[in-house]
Amino acid sequence: MYINGAWIRTDETLDVINPATGEVVGQVSMSGREETKRAIASAKEAFPAWSGLAVDERVAYLHRIVAKLEQDRDKLARLITREMGKSIHNARYEVGSTIAFFQWFAEEARRLYGRSVPASAANKRIMVNRQPVGVVSAITPWNFPLSMIARKLAPALAVGCTVVLKPSKEAPLSAVELFKIFDEIGLPNGVANLVIGSSGPIANALMESRDVRKISFTGSTEVGKVLIRQSADTVKRVSMELGGHAPFIVFEDADLDLAVTGAVQSKFASAGQQCVCANRIYVHHEIYEEFAKRLQEKVSAMSIGDGLDEANQIGPLINQDAIDKVHDQVEDAIAKGAAVLYGGTRLTGGQYDKGFFYCPTLLGDVKEGMKIAHEETFGPVAPLIRFFSEEEVIRRANDTEYGLASYFYTNDLSRMYRVSEKLDYGMVGVNDPAPFSVQAPFGGVKESGLGREGGCEGVEDYLDVKLTSVQIRL
Repeated sequence: MYINGAWIRTDETLDVINPATGEVVGQVSMSGREETKRAIASAKEAFPAWSGLAVDERVAYLHRIVAKLEQDRDKLARLITREMGKSIHNARYEVGSTIAFFQWFAEEARRLYGRSVPASAANKRIMVNRQPVGVVSAITPWNFPLSMIARKLAPALAVGCTVVLKPSKEAPLSAVELFKIFDEIGLPNGVANLVIGSSGPIANALMESRDVRKISFTGSTEVGKVLIRQSADTVKRVSMELGGHAPFIVFEDADLDLAVTGAVQSKFASAGQQCVCANRIYVHHEIYEEFAKRLQEKVSAMSIGDGLDEANQIGPLINQDAIDKVHDQVEDAIAKGAAVLYGGTRLTGGQYDKGFFYCPTLLGDVKEGMKIAHEETFGPVAPLIRFFSEEEVIRRANDTEYGLASYFYTNDLSRMYRVSEKLDYGMVGVNDPAPFSVQAPFGGVKESGLGREGGCEGVEDYLDVKLTSVQIRL
């Protein structure tokens, strides 16, 4: 752990396992309640000086972080792959987005403008300014072990907040490397603190503390709801990026080659372990058979194995529980009438014996009553669902508690506007399987989250609005 500018070790340690090989790739010290309380106190003590710096001074620190990240691009990408399994291609993209977040928010901090408000009395002057909220806690997942941290810490640090980070203990090594960079570039003591360990003791200490003014969490909807309830006792500000169950709709007038390529990109990135992955692929009945044929050809040609091998497109799942959940959904679908067009099994033997590999899978004739149609799938399984009309598919796509990402393919300009407005999701990709960028807001509606990360909106939840009214002599 890293608290108040110092690396600290404990007797309790955790081995970090490569899910492709079963090898130990690193070891970290485990934190608990007391270490978390020390980290909070350190962040509280550092806040006045950090928030009091001129914006150019804070921005200079972020630019130094960017320079170090650039130097360590390949090392960081390989570490991401080794600790959570995604292909090296996906890992390089993640490092690039990490750099982009620090660059973007370093510049966005320069645009935190206040305003003057006309007063109702001649002898008053009213000003509205924005100030950092204070100590922020960030809780991040294992599937993006570096960029999720950057998406939270970059805006927090840029506007003057101090932070306590708890990364997933499934993949904490990327966080450790990032904090080594913080240490190397001379980030002031206490500005950023790192605690790694079991969720209960750490999260409880964070939620109970009145000094922690904001929680930013990325993870499951179930855990997010618990944190929202806990936040009520101290009225913390919360940002939640939660689960998703993205519909991917292919209309009869779509460019099929574009749609098939998009489906592969959206569904199988990081072996399907992304909250924005296409989870329900709705295909118009007139083109269903042709789309299924083309997608099957693409899926069957994908290479699976250790993500460090440049030839592989799909790496392992994170652990045995992930394998079990995915296979349970597949078996349930088969039992209820779905057809296995490709895959449907765990991969074993040879290079797969020590890892958690599941064959990229394509299911046909999926129906609403199957688990995979209404449960989030965190794995490389693509279910195909027929639909017959625009009204029907919009209703079915919206019939879920989730509202994160959605996608549809069409060449009809009117339909592009009509459907994008009716889909009840925070993000819509039209003929675009990756409608995400650092300069645009990321987030969902309904039970998929609260607040937005990225874009100019990405700094708002780290700022309080302050009114100053001055009575003057005339």
